[in-house]
Amino acid sequence: MKKSKMYPWYFAAGALLIYTALSVVPGLIGIGYSFTDWSAYSTDLHFVGWENFKEVFSADQDYLKYITNTLLFTVVTTAAKTGLGLLFALALSRNIKLKNFHRGVMYMPSVLSILIIGLVFTPILNPKTGLLNAGFRAVGLDSLTQQWLTNPDIAFWSVMGVDIWRGTGYIMTILIVGILAIPQVYYEAAGIDGANGFQKFTYITIPMLKQTLAVTIVLNVLYGLKVFDMVYALTNGGPGHTTEVMYTAVFKLFSQGLYAEGTTISSVMFIFMVIVGCFMIKVLTKDEVVE
Repeated sequence: MKKSKMYPWYFAAGALLIYTALSVVPGLIGIGYSFTDWSAYSTDLHFVGWENFKEVFSADQDYLKYITNTLLFTVVTTAAKTGLGLLFALALSRNIKLKNFHRGVMYMPSVLSILIIGLVFTPILNPKTGLLNAGFRAVGLDSLTQQWLTNPDIAFWSVMGVDIWRGTGYIMTILIVGILAIPQVYYEAAGIDGANGFQKFTYITIPMLKQTLAVTIVLNVLYGLKVFDMVYALTNGGPGHTTEVMYTAVFKLFSQGLYAEGTTISSVMFIFMVIVGCFMIKVLTKDEVVE
């Protein structure tokens, strides 16, 4: 009996060891390299202390702009995908015609490759021949036509819009599962007591979806902090550096052979994501009852 009770600990220890070897150790090694002058232009490696970190956070560099873009992307896409996902989940949890078809249509963008999305939306958002501007012109709304991916003022918002389009269906699917898991007896009892639809949503749906919403927020935040592919596929950080985020900057630094600077930015994001992850775990588990 005692031996059988030890099996879960063996699996847990093995999983922890694998995670440490594949995630924690590379992260710590990267932090170590960020204190050096590692580059493709020299075989020598020298300790430079905090110089790389000072350069990253220097006002003379653009890295603070990249950090701001990354945080803006995270906040906007998380709020939009969660809000729209909840709205569509509520609508498609009802007994409506072709609801499974509508669910499939909404979910489909989330399974598409980012490269495919980039190849599709780049011509769609073309200012001269793109379908979006052509549609506006066709209905007489020429004032709404924009240079969606080349105007520095709106290019980043266009990228975020495409990402919201892609990810909303995935969040919707998770929330539909959570809504369908809520016992209908609660709604029936509330209806007998005279509660209207808004009251049922406020006092039953939202509290019962609390943990599911927390999971979707965590997924969106972690995705937003490490975003790379969507920006790279649509604008590659342009025009100029207006849509640059942290990991597109890392990619370009490594492409230029500036390994130390790239590793420094990666280390900053690694530490930040660990902090964010620990905070969210604390928030997620604060209502759990320890037996």
